[in-house]
Amino acid sequence: MAKRRPVGNLLALAVLTVVVQRPMHPYEMASVLRARGKDQDMRIKWGSLYTVVRNLEKHGLLEAVESSRQGARPERTVYRITDAGRAEADDWTRELLSTPRSEPSAFEAGLSVMGGLGPGEVVPLLRHRLELLEQRIEADRQALERERGELPRLFLVESEYALAMREAEAGWVRSLLAELAGGTFPGLEEWRAYRETGRLPPGVAGIAERGRTTE
Repeated sequence: MAKRRPVGNLLALAVLTVVVQRPMHPYEMASVLRARGKDQDMRIKWGSLYTVVRNLEKHGLLEAVESSRQGARPERTVYRITDAGRAEADDWTRELLSTPRSEPSAFEAGLSVMGGLGPGEVVPLLRHRLELLEQRIEADRQALERERGELPRLFLVESEYALAMREAEAGWVRSLLAELAGGTFPGLEEWRAYRETGRLPPGVAGIAERGRTTE
């Protein structure tokens, strides 16, 4: 048996897990995915849906079962999942659940370069982030409570996880703010001096020079 491909496109997995229920044409796949809020659970590029479907067909994971045309509308092809598609979807799901992946966030990128701003500017920015996080957390909690009365927990675990991650982020940001505002953050004065003068402290300057090349 050929080795399974690693998960490279979450939209492909989303398509397979929708079509496993019944044959659909791509427009219906997109409607079902949106109705289920899958674009909130994973990064989906809707413009590539038809390309993804064609690639799944090319690799034998989907197969066309019928095509129809209504009036002047473009022809619609209905696809169903193959046995290979079911196996692939199962393996991709196992991989996502079992194996941690490094997925740097935009916030991590911001943290990695925040030294270019002064502490006096970073503090209000983080306070603003924390305020937005707390608003989102409260909205998510209310939404989750409403959904708990309507859906089995099996269909809510991704919302529980997202809420837990936001709560953890808010806690970490709150702790960092306490250090910055309370003056206990290590090297705070050196950071302020760097922002004001543009000169790195000697110890940090050596680190900054690592990897520098000369012609």
